[in-house]
Amino acid sequence: MQRRDFLKLSIGTAAAAAFASPVIAQGAVKEIRIGYQKNGVLVIARQQAALEKHFVPLGIEVKWVEFSSGPPMMEAMNVGSVDYGAVGDSPPVFAQAAGAAIVYAAGQPITNGQGILVPKDSPIRAITELKGRRIGFTKGSSAHNIVVQTLEKAGLTYADITPVYLTPPDAGPAFANGSIEAWAIWDPYFAIGETRQNGRILINAREVTKTNSFYIANRDFAKNHGAILQQIVDVTTATARWAEQHRDEVAKSLAAVTGIPLEIQTIAANRSSFVVGPVTDDIVTTQQGVADRFYKLGLIPKPIAIRDIVWRNPAA
Repeated sequence: MQRRDFLKLSIGTAAAAAFASPVIAQGAVKEIRIGYQKNGVLVIARQQAALEKHFVPLGIEVKWVEFSSGPPMMEAMNVGSVDYGAVGDSPPVFAQAAGAAIVYAAGQPITNGQGILVPKDSPIRAITELKGRRIGFTKGSSAHNIVVQTLEKAGLTYADITPVYLTPPDAGPAFANGSIEAWAIWDPYFAIGETRQNGRILINAREVTKTNSFYIANRDFAKNHGAILQQIVDVTTATARWAEQHRDEVAKSLAAVTGIPLEIQTIAANRSSFVVGPVTDDIVTTQQGVADRFYKLGLIPKPIAIRDIVWRNPAA
């Protein structure tokens, strides 16, 4: 498989005030391109213009690029079309294994808001009963990891199911019409599946394993503009602190940016963890377990060392 093909498979005012006197010490950056999905801290940052308040006075524009899932964002970041973005645990593993030009800039433990759904009237009541079933999920996404680890917990193998690789927008209708018998997914699609598509939670991800999401940067951007990257992370972290204390307003922000109904985003916001911090040794260990498991299953072509691409600000 060719490297590029494998990759393809595979807040507000308070935050701005916290960084009122930034120093841009590296290079002539005119634009920062931020990749985001329909959830999380970066959606809030966009709605509140937190990064714009920080960077536009310095002559740096902020461009927002939406993705349906993490794998295409990693492809865009690899080719230099995106500088920074938020993804789940699996996309950077697939990307690193394919030699993508990315680094881990920050981490965020996930405590809730993802898992596996089945239809409410499904006979499937236990994870062992996933054997022989058609399970929909996005290949190379965090949902992929949840499927793998759920099967392991149930004493099943990847060969015991029929994986159906679908993006979230395609998986929702497939789940609703019965084309797939289970759906591994994250919020807000997880909440949509529960409330609008007759879904029942078979298992929450937290019952299976520790999971993390990540803030990833293009490797060259991190190398050449480390001071700017640190400021992006700092604004992200400040936005996350605000979000932890203002969940009602978070839901409104998520709904405003994504167009997903407020009641759906309220469910997602109320069960989310927003805390952002460094990529700690514990997070690296957990992420290495994901990579090792995927290699053992033949889902990535070679073993990788997560620690090799963890970014450390040289000025810190």
